[in-house]
Amino acid sequence: MKLDVEGWLPIDELIENANRQGKQLSLELLHKVVASCEKKRFALSEDGLKIRANQGHSIHDVELNLEAVARPSVLYHGTVAAFLDSIRAHGLLKRSRNHVHLSVDVETAKKVGARRGKPVILTIRSEAMHESGHTFYLSANGVWLTDAVPVSFIDFS
Repeated sequence: MKLDVEGWLPIDELIENANRQGKQLSLELLHKVVASCEKKRFALSEDGLKIRANQGHSIHDVELNLEAVARPSVLYHGTVAAFLDSIRAHGLLKRSRNHVHLSVDVETAKKVGARRGKPVILTIRSEAMHESGHTFYLSANGVWLTDAVPVSFIDFS
């Protein structure tokens, strides 16, 4: 299956391919998954004929048409202690993703960090980043995105 340039995939193609491979998928089930996904990872097109990931995740060459927006003065990033040395040395990098993912509140960042163990919450000085020329985007599911977070904008306490 091939995504279009904006990351959309025709739903009928997805259902047909899944069923051909022995995975029972219907339009009703797909709509239920999209609607019930707590993190709102997926979006349906306005005409209801296509689906895509809200942030594009690790798929490159996908244009999500995100617009730069005003951001809160601070944002948060949830991680675990095992990654702190690397973050202290290099900052937050997108690695295989399209962007670094940030949260608007501590609770959400804790949930993100807890996926890998005991969460550590980093405070990102997003207003200062913006003043230094960094751009922020807000995905359709409320995740804040940026290309990287240099160490100088991260509060580790």
